[in-house]
Amino acid sequence: MALELYRDKNHSCLMFTDLIEEDGQAVQANQFLIVDDDTGAIIDPGGNLAFNELFMGMSKHFPPSKLAYVIASHADPDIIASLDRWMSTTQASLVISRVWERFAPHFTKVGKTENRVIGVPDSGGHLPLGRHELVLLPAHFMHSEGNFHFYDPVSRILFTGDLGVSMMSGAESRIPVTDLAAHIPRMEGFHRRYMVSNKILRLWVRMARQLDIAMLVPQHGAPILGKKAIAEFLDWIENLMCGIDLFDDRAYQYPSAHIDPVSRQLRPALRAVNA
Repeated sequence: MALELYRDKNHSCLMFTDLIEEDGQAVQANQFLIVDDDTGAIIDPGGNLAFNELFMGMSKHFPPSKLAYVIASHADPDIIASLDRWMSTTQASLVISRVWERFAPHFTKVGKTENRVIGVPDSGGHLPLGRHELVLLPAHFMHSEGNFHFYDPVSRILFTGDLGVSMMSGAESRIPVTDLAAHIPRMEGFHRRYMVSNKILRLWVRMARQLDIAMLVPQHGAPILGKKAIAEFLDWIENLMCGIDLFDDRAYQYPSAHIDPVSRQLRPALRAVNA
């Protein structure tokens, strides 16, 4: 069931949070549909696990035949592994960083993406959508080399991909966060590992503070709602040490542990026995 993030007579933003079976085998992921008049775009449509449910769910709100864009923040499997099916069932163009433009066809059969890929330069840009537009904001190394966030000036929603992610169920992801302090434990571990460095976070925050943001919506977990919670989030990540900030030579040692293919666990190296 779609969650309505925004709606007026000409414009709507819908979020799908629970299209993947919650059996622990795959990470929870959100997918998004934006419609302006008779033009639609899917943001981060996900993998094959989500395709059937998303296609049917979207069809209740907007005809797939009128889908203009499949928009990908980056090229991870949970973002566009279902690309072949979207290229087969719609006439939409793929919008993705130029960094990934020639990698995306690996998700499809030969020829499916020919003349259907809009490669976005590192600087981003404004993408027409109906009578309005989406702003494609640079978000490189958060966590992908070629990465974008998507700002909708009509709803004032910022779709942030892997920034702002929290680990929770699809049902929990439907409830917007308004108290950031209580929410940080569900975000911190992910951000410390998946964001590349504090320098990148600070540069992004400087840009984001220029936007009028009503809601910040990540690709995993719950939206962050309201100026207070969003300001607290910006303050938090601006000062977060992460990624290469936390690594040193201990992370780059010749391994001694062995992988047990039966238990799928690591076991320590055997100690040498004295003769």
